[in-house]
Amino acid sequence: MIGLLRGTVAAIGEDAALIDVGGVGYVAFAGARTLTRLTIGEAALLHIETQVREDAIRLFGFLSEGERGWFVQLQTVQSVGAKVALAILDALGPAQIADSIATADKAAFARANGVGPKLAQRIVTELAGKPPPRGFLAHATLTGTSASPAPAPVLSGARTDAVSALLNLGLDRDAAARAVAAAAKALGPEASSKDLIRAALKEVNEQRG
Repeated sequence: MIGLLRGTVAAIGEDAALIDVGGVGYVAFAGARTLTRLTIGEAALLHIETQVREDAIRLFGFLSEGERGWFVQLQTVQSVGAKVALAILDALGPAQIADSIATADKAAFARANGVGPKLAQRIVTELAGKPPPRGFLAHATLTGTSASPAPAPVLSGARTDAVSALLNLGLDRDAAARAVAAAAKALGPEASSKDLIRAALKEVNEQRG
């Protein structure tokens, strides 16, 4: 299986890019979010998900391991195939997907092409309470390329610490994730763990009435 491609962008199509790796061209299917950040003639590093079917082997490329992980996890939901998973990743980044699941924001998923209200509800329901995907290259250091570095992990250290603190206070993981996601949405990405914990506890207390 191919898990990573490092090479030069030889061509960019409507739904795929051709990556030249040592004189061999690999076709990597990708969403618009990925394709628009590639430039013909420049170096690229793509995290690859290989799908093997009876009639074909297809490579799907992503700029981060987090995106690749969500591509796989989204397809565990009934009626979500590769095309729909790519559409969701075009509409929502990894952090937004995690937050939308935690806060049961089905409307966020419904913004993706091919996702109607029923499927959006199914995505939120089936993935609720599950931890975000952790890819096999999540903590690896990739060197030897001039390509842009992968985005940061889905959960920042502050958010992870805040969820852990709420778990230690007796909340279940689903409730803790929802509260911290709501707090992060209100406070912004630079919020400290202390601020997130305070805001999340306020959220929990308001829900309890």
